[in-house]
Amino acid sequence: MSVIENVNAGVAKRKEKKAAPFWESAAAYRYGFVALILIVWEITGPFINPIFFSYPSKIAVAFVKLSASGELPYYLGQSLEVMFYGMVFAIIVGIPMAVAMARVRKLDWALDLPINALYATPMVALVPLLVLWFGIYLKAKIIVVFLFAVFPVLINTYQGVRECDKSLLEVARSYRSSERWIWRDVLLPFALPYIAAGIRLAIGRGLVGMVIAEFYTTISGLGFMITRYANVFEMDKTFVPVFVLMILGISLTTGLKWLEARIAPWSHANR
Repeated sequence: MSVIENVNAGVAKRKEKKAAPFWESAAAYRYGFVALILIVWEITGPFINPIFFSYPSKIAVAFVKLSASGELPYYLGQSLEVMFYGMVFAIIVGIPMAVAMARVRKLDWALDLPINALYATPMVALVPLLVLWFGIYLKAKIIVVFLFAVFPVLINTYQGVRECDKSLLEVARSYRSSERWIWRDVLLPFALPYIAAGIRLAIGRGLVGMVIAEFYTTISGLGFMITRYANVFEMDKTFVPVFVLMILGISLTTGLKWLEARIAPWSHANR
């Protein structure tokens, strides 16, 4: 088969993919199933005791009221501040430490057991101790989010660096690259898909840590909204911050996937 025939065949295949009906696409299944859940929930929700449950239309009304009053944006801003600083510190500490452990064998030997022990420890059990040591204000919350988020970043980055192609390292050494340039030009680009996957996992864990920290510390954030309205059995308002947390997690992970596709297109080459 000639080159031209190959090109024409590729174009024909792309046209066939584009001509596929919408109901057979991934988006139809993804959003259609969510719509089905919401419809069933809306139909069955009014028949459940409102002290224990609510339904989408009532939650939407509560969302509008809390947004218009300024209460939801205020507490959301407090939670985002904690999440931002906790994630930034987790990335700043986790990535360099992981690369250093993967490159320095003795450091790997020294830190392997403590890191595995901390990762296996339920972080929820440490929150009361952290509050006792660091107080009930912003610093304690950031530390909680950091501890929830740092381990997925560290472990995934470590694995990515360890799996780096040895031939790439040999080529870098043959050009007399220093260790710093090997980090920058070989190890981090190779491990970038692993780093992105670790950060996506860290986002979910960080959100959990953020809410738990807000349960245990000062009256602030979306966690406080959940406990406040749950204690007075206003389930529609209780579900509002829960839905906001879900949307926040989806938005952050989707944005990270988009960013990964732009800065590391080779990680999507075979997908």
